[in-house]
Amino acid sequence: MTSYPSITPTSRSFNAGNWPIKTFNAQDGAEVRILYGSLRYNHSMSLTYENIPDALAEQFMEHYFEQLGTYKTFAVAMDATKISAGWKGSSDFFNAGYRTQYRYAQPPVMRSVYPGVSTVQVELLATLLPEVV
Repeated sequence: MTSYPSITPTSRSFNAGNWPIKTFNAQDGAEVRILYGSLRYNHSMSLTYENIPDALAEQFMEHYFEQLGTYKTFAVAMDATKISAGWKGSSDFFNAGYRTQYRYAQPPVMRSVYPGVSTVQVELLATLLPEVV
C-alpha cells in the first residue's frame, strides 16, 4: 500500500470545520444550542501541486485508486508529507484530534500543462475514527 505522496503543495487552503452543535428555535424566536462533542469534524484541505512531473502526478491517482476513491480513510502525517510546509504554526492545527484521518472528498483533478508536466488538485476531508473502548 502506498502512502499519500510526499510532495510539497504549491498552494493550500484549509477549512477548520466545526464542533457538533444542534440548534433549536422556539416559536417565539428564542434559540438554544447544544454542544454534542468536544472534537471538530468536517474540516478539509484543498491542495494544489502545480507543474509537477507526470510521474509524481500519477502517484496521486494510484493512491486514490488504492483508497477505493472516497471510501477508505488514511493517515496523513503532516511533517512526513510536507502538506504543512510553509505553515509556521503547529501541525496539530490540521488535526481535530488524535483519531483524525482523511479521505478523498472527490477524485483528484489532473490537468496537463505541457508534455510531461501536470497540475494536480486534491480535496481531502477529515474524518474522526470511532473511539475504541
